[in-house]
Amino acid sequence: MSGGDLSLPDDMDLLKSMVRAMAQKTAALEDENAALKARSSDADERIKRLMQILKAYDRARFGRRSEKLGTGEPSGDEDAQQAFVFEEIETGISALRAQVGKGRSSDEKRPPRARKGFPPHLERVEVVIEPEDLPEHAGKQKVLIGEDVSERLDVIPAKFRVIVTRRPKYAFKGWDGVIQALAPAHIIESGLPTEALLAQIAVSKYADGLPLYRQEGIYARDLVDLDRRLMAQWMGRVGFELDILADHVLGEILKGARVFADETSLPTLAPAQAPQRKPGSGPMPR
Repeated sequence: MSGGDLSLPDDMDLLKSMVRAMAQKTAALEDENAALKARSSDADERIKRLMQILKAYDRARFGRRSEKLGTGEPSGDEDAQQAFVFEEIETGISALRAQVGKGRSSDEKRPPRARKGFPPHLERVEVVIEPEDLPEHAGKQKVLIGEDVSERLDVIPAKFRVIVTRRPKYAFKGWDGVIQALAPAHIIESGLPTEALLAQIAVSKYADGLPLYRQEGIYARDLVDLDRRLMAQWMGRVGFELDILADHVLGEILKGARVFADETSLPTLAPAQAPQRKPGSGPMPR
């Protein structure tokens, strides 16, 4: 609305009251803006301090042994607890930044961040978002002069499916006998799992440190009942089938002049194990 289109009353007192109301509103907006700036500055200081603490602890955890704080090496449980604390700090910092970001205007540009490219083997799914044609564009030829391209990392959640294998039986008129294709060979003969499921369970257990009882709970969310004892039997069968591959890998390793090994333990919590109370420590936390 332009100044000429704005209708103002002729009453001087009414005009004065309007000006006072506008002045009060302007002052309130200025106070709110100042409060937001002060809160943003305080949050930035807290984030900076938390980041300094996080970096210091990271250097203490992942530095060389001679650079580590303290006289003894932390146990596996302590290391896992520290990792959990660091993740919680990172999460808190991110939440604080998101809260502060709500009070900033949309025209404020964030500083560019260096981002590593995604691996080339990942599938690329292109989504083209075309602008809407306006009425004034009718009958005019549209010419592409450029485009903005962004990439985001997506994931397809793992899901169970049932492979139904049918082997039809055929007979011929005037000929005795029945023909049918042979059943494909499986690691678990006449069993439930496909080889893909066995690989998923094995990688989760031995590479990712995810015990079978935890996998049992994860699969139960999809109403798939896989008993841990049954999965343990499957893993035993998989280990038997992979013996020949393990012997080959070991033979290749022993051909080297030196053999290096990583003895870092991967602690896990047994399903029935609970934290123990120290005498006089009070009631157990819920």
